[in-house]
Amino acid sequence: MSNRLIVESKNDKFFIQSIVNYLNINNVDVLEINVTENDYLDLEGLSIASLERELKTIEADAQKSYINKVGIILDADDSQLKNLNKINEAIIKVFPQNQKLEEISQFVTIHSINLEDHIQIACYFVNVNGIGELETLLKVIKSQDSTYADCLNAWQVCLQQNGKNPVSSKDFDKFWISNYLRFDTCSNRDKKQSERKCSMAGFNYVMTEKLHIWNFEHPALDELKEFLKLFD
Repeated sequence: MSNRLIVESKNDKFFIQSIVNYLNINNVDVLEINVTENDYLDLEGLSIASLERELKTIEADAQKSYINKVGIILDADDSQLKNLNKINEAIIKVFPQNQKLEEISQFVTIHSINLEDHIQIACYFVNVNGIGELETLLKVIKSQDSTYADCLNAWQVCLQQNGKNPVSSKDFDKFWISNYLRFDTCSNRDKKQSERKCSMAGFNYVMTEKLHIWNFEHPALDELKEFLKLFD
């Protein structure tokens, strides 16, 4: 028996896997959504077709070995409800005439003529105060001095004072995290390999070797951790 967690990207996978390890949760596999060049991506970068494929793969795997629970973890972006509808659209296409998800962290039972046993499916949205994405949450749970990253606030003000539109909250959070990794938390030794060890491009290294730069006891993670515990 095993449980599966579907996440949006490699970096989401590295982050969620680190929380799973922190909570000492066993028997759960974290899978990233694989997007092909033919997939249609909406403004949030989510392809419903790619999510369908992951569900079909899980259905096929469940025919070989028992899969008990499936969790779908996406970014909240600007609307959890909108993304909940996307998940339900994918579920219904793969498992027609099954019950829809109504809220986060609540399982629904999925039946399929191809499966001897049913599967429990639930979802969660990475968020801060109901909106946002991975970088939004990382910005909140940082644990080290962030002077270099925080000074970007003055840059936003400078843009406005010079008649330029400030960057969006989404882009700002990504920029903030990049500066936090590159300038606030990169050791002198790691600076020699900053792209691999101090950037989102090297996020796997960050989430395995530099966990101290995040506060895994921050209250902003409480809801996510409770969701993940459902798969223990």
